[in-house]
Amino acid sequence: MGREHPSRRGVLGGAMAVAAVTASGGSAQAHAGAGETPLLWREFKAAPYTHPQIPYVARAGAHCGTGRLPRPKVVANVRDYGARPDGTQDAAPAINRALADAGARGGGTVVIPPGDYRIDDIIRIAHDNVVLRGAGSARTTLHATKNLTELIGPYGSRYGGDKSSWSWAGGLIWLCPQARWQSLTTAIRAKEWPFEGWTGNKRDAWQTLTTTAPARRGDRTLRVTDPSRLHKGDLVLLRLADDADHTLLEHMAGGGDGPKAYTWDDKTKLTSYVPYEWPVRITSVKKSTVTLERPLPLDVREEWDPRLTTHVTALTGAGVEALTLEAVEKPQSPHLLDKGYNGVTFQCAYDCWADDIVVRHVDNGFGLVSASACTLRRTRVTGRGAHHPYFCREGSHDNLTEDFRIDRRTTPAPSDTQLHGINVEGLSSYNVWSRGEMEMGTFDSHRGMPFANVRTDITVDNNGRHGGDASAGPLFGARFTHWNIRVTNERAGLMKIDGLAPYSATVGINEVREFDQIDVPDFPGALHARLELYGTTNAVRPRNLYEAQRDL
Repeated sequence: MGREHPSRRGVLGGAMAVAAVTASGGSAQAHAGAGETPLLWREFKAAPYTHPQIPYVARAGAHCGTGRLPRPKVVANVRDYGARPDGTQDAAPAINRALADAGARGGGTVVIPPGDYRIDDIIRIAHDNVVLRGAGSARTTLHATKNLTELIGPYGSRYGGDKSSWSWAGGLIWLCPQARWQSLTTAIRAKEWPFEGWTGNKRDAWQTLTTTAPARRGDRTLRVTDPSRLHKGDLVLLRLADDADHTLLEHMAGGGDGPKAYTWDDKTKLTSYVPYEWPVRITSVKKSTVTLERPLPLDVREEWDPRLTTHVTALTGAGVEALTLEAVEKPQSPHLLDKGYNGVTFQCAYDCWADDIVVRHVDNGFGLVSASACTLRRTRVTGRGAHHPYFCREGSHDNLTEDFRIDRRTTPAPSDTQLHGINVEGLSSYNVWSRGEMEMGTFDSHRGMPFANVRTDITVDNNGRHGGDASAGPLFGARFTHWNIRVTNERAGLMKIDGLAPYSATVGINEVREFDQIDVPDFPGALHARLELYGTTNAVRPRNLYEAQRDL
């Protein structure tokens, strides 16, 4: 499987492993039996909102991760709109008409009875509180005959080159507010490659609601200058700009000598992701004090010009459930030239979800693009092999992916293709991947310094690679946590991150070794990373970090 070789990461990891074993009073091998509680968990319980290595993610997911998804009443059946369950005609117009009618009524569930439905167009969920529900992923199948290049047109990269942005954007089931979807696709057809985020195609569709006073990471309240335009229930953006010395980016990386010595100015793709924009709902406004539904993800400092702003209208309360989306089985495209046989994508969506969804023969499986507070539950990527089985990018925050599965590909990968896995990039933060089975792929970062994300209780055959342009900056910011990870092929890359990510935690991972890897540390000097219960399998208690945080 390749030769082992020493590296800075390996040396650091070994030293941290020795330190962790010493602190817990035993040997790494001795931990393979009964479950043990690491020191890190005890520390976290004492300071859950401000721990230096472990992020507070207990409120990740739709409706702050309550676990219960809404069940709107049934308002339409696609059969009544002319959809036929025998695959003989295009059912996409009927499905989209039913969805639009449900939206016009203020929401509700559109059902797709059991059967096989051919779709020759994109299925668009574009209105609040509209749910598309099949009869179960084993009973309702949508057979997609076309890709996004055919349906919308070629989509180049705003960063230049000959890449296809359908390699990381869009879905054949696309949850996105109607106006935002229209502006995106109009720009793509005009070859004016858009910014994909919360504030319009050129990041300009926003207005200041109020400036704010300084606050600390973990606070639930902000003091604001002018509360007159803020109301309970409003969804707003917390907007933090960087300064000339890039102290905001340093803060996202945990601070200290390494981030201070890092060269930020030439990382043009990374700096294009700033200002950092974090959507959050207001739970109360009392005089000049605003309470938020989630704790602050970062410090709020005067030098970062903190403010609460508007955003493009987000899609809320929408979902897709209980069906399989199967694309035409075509060979996987060369790397970064995907045609767009993509699965389910959430864009500018908040408090939305997917449940019991299978995607087959896709270029890219499930996407979160400027999506926050969404839940992907009981999802599966299967078939001929995907470029990005799961992608999370362009400022996506507080999302939960749980009970997910990536199947081993059914056909060999063409030699000029690439496999990633569960991806996160573009300053995305506080996302969780929980209870997963990955028969292929890796814990992918595409640079862009994502931070404060958690992967927990996952089994992985670690055979993918990370991506990302050099101009996108570091692979990791601070507070990445890998907790109870079972690596079946013993490949260390992107799994054991104590020698790779700053202010990170790797807890409860079996013995791994370095081979066939391209990941190296981005920051010089001490990383202030932690490693505990190394060389164990399912020994760490609590077993699932996200669920344990929910239980606190």
